[in-house]
Amino acid sequence: MRTALAMLAATVVAAVAVVAPAAAAPSAKNENIAQIASSSPQFSTLASLLKKAGLVGALKSGNFTVFAPTNAAFAKLPKSTLAAVGDDPALLKKVLTYHVVKGKAPASTVVTLNGKSVKTLEGQGVRVTVRGGKVFLNGSTQVTKTDVMASNGVIHVINRVLIPKG
Repeated sequence: MRTALAMLAATVVAAVAVVAPAAAAPSAKNENIAQIASSSPQFSTLASLLKKAGLVGALKSGNFTVFAPTNAAFAKLPKSTLAAVGDDPALLKKVLTYHVVKGKAPASTVVTLNGKSVKTLEGQGVRVTVRGGKVFLNGSTQVTKTDVMASNGVIHVINRVLIPKG
């Protein structure tokens, strides 16, 4: 378990390095989730879509865990898919809220959820699997950096965009 947690932490740290500049990390705890997303160049696509969906205000308060895809994760989507999601406000909100879980779940908690599903704000669950010390969501989306702490929760960086069913 300790090895799995260490691997998850290392993976999340690597992902956060991609998402947030190292210089911003110490002050991140004073910023809320929306501020971290909007101030980090690696989250510019996510921040833009959150703004377009009208969700920035919702992520400024409350207590959340966000599985945040990087720009590279969004780039893996076919351009037509990203355009379709961006042009449909209801679908955009559905996809984005599928990345958010109510409550703060640091890496130490996430690794205990192996084999379980966590309910997202969208309403559907995301399945958590720990394999080889790495955390995966819905089988293939990897958590690449963990525990980017915000004043109102935690961000875990992921390498793919999660797409809800239906």
